[in-house]
Amino acid sequence: MKYDKTIDTILEVVGGKENIKNFEHCATRLRIILKDDSKLDKERVDEVPESKGYFFNTGQHQFIFGTGKVNAVYSEMEQKIGDGNSSDSSGNFKEDVYQNLSPVQKVVRTLADILVPLIPALVTTGLLMGIRGLVIELGVNMTGDVLSLFEMLTDTAFAFLPVLIAYSATKKFGGNPLLGIVVGLMMVAPQIPNAYAVSSGDIQPLTIFGIDIVGYQGSVIPAIIVGWMISKLERWLRSFVPQMMDLIVTPFLTIVITISTMLFLLGPILQFAESGVINGIVYLLEAPLGIGYILFGGLQQVITITGLHHSSGIIEISLLNDTGRNVIQTLTTVSMAGQFGAAVSAALLMRDKVKRANALSASASTLFGITEPLLFGVNLRAMRVFGSGIAAGAIGGLLTYIIGLAATGMGITFIPGMLLYTGNMTALFQYILVTAVTFVIGFVFVKIQSRAIKAELNA
Repeated sequence: MKYDKTIDTILEVVGGKENIKNFEHCATRLRIILKDDSKLDKERVDEVPESKGYFFNTGQHQFIFGTGKVNAVYSEMEQKIGDGNSSDSSGNFKEDVYQNLSPVQKVVRTLADILVPLIPALVTTGLLMGIRGLVIELGVNMTGDVLSLFEMLTDTAFAFLPVLIAYSATKKFGGNPLLGIVVGLMMVAPQIPNAYAVSSGDIQPLTIFGIDIVGYQGSVIPAIIVGWMISKLERWLRSFVPQMMDLIVTPFLTIVITISTMLFLLGPILQFAESGVINGIVYLLEAPLGIGYILFGGLQQVITITGLHHSSGIIEISLLNDTGRNVIQTLTTVSMAGQFGAAVSAALLMRDKVKRANALSASASTLFGITEPLLFGVNLRAMRVFGSGIAAGAIGGLLTYIIGLAATGMGITFIPGMLLYTGNMTALFQYILVTAVTFVIGFVFVKIQSRAIKAELNA
């Protein structure tokens, strides 16, 4: 065989074929999971013939061979030592990888597995939503029918985001995805007051048993919890429900218990958290020496992940009514810019052209103020990237405090947000400058950590 020497050397380096638990390959790398990592000969990992390098990440010993060659090496390795699964393996490489991850890495990988499949829909909708906001702010007149059609294109995916996430999460955790869809639809049903409308004061929540109930529009974490609950409840119920009753009893109890928990138990908890977010933001903005600006600029996108970011609209309305200025719009933009710079920098580190293109596409909607694709598709897959965005956003918050910049309106950010500063050319220049500087800082922070981030992203 052509790569006999290469494979023999790999087997010597990893402690023999009996020490291999599982192996597979991606576009460029041979990935090996060992039973005992201490048997690896670290002095010889870079001596494997034909290999362009070695690194260890998430429990995988990865030898870089390049596109095409790695397929041939893997094929010959299969022939030489058998298939990619040892007797100690679960039979699934991904499951074996999970066993080697730290708790934090498991959470990040699970989030990625749930949210990454949704990226194409979110990217498209996010771009359309940004374009709509820009067109409206430019004063383009649209008839009611045209606007309704536009809203259908832009609002559907985000209005039903919990449905998409509940489906994906239920599938990920091993439950029936159709039950996830049903509960997700219940979370955003038109009979329940819209969360955004309630937060703005336009409508009142339902009150049942003294508990205020609102929809879960735009929520992420609750929808993931739904998927987890459905999968656990299904397995638990099937352990004792008679088989002849399973088709009716199991899905009925699964749906009823899950939605009841979401509305009457988790709902009040989230409302309490939302109240805490509002009060916390007010407290932060009033903190001395720009501390609040720094923290909000860094952490605003963390709040976005939870779905509680819509609550800040109440504060923005209050700020505009009291002062005519809205610093939250500015700080939200710099927080986005930090994550945007980090994401673009991370994308450019990826060797695989398809991965790089997907990452850049997921980042593009940020220009119009929609960051969910970027967060879920790129930054949350590597905590160093996400952390770089947070640090950059914090610095952007400090710059905002130093120059005293604030918007004159609300509802739009990033490029469309420029329209909120057109009444003052100095303010417009400052807005562009702060946004650009924060982007560059996020970009550079990732670049500085490029070696570690490449390994974390498996780039």
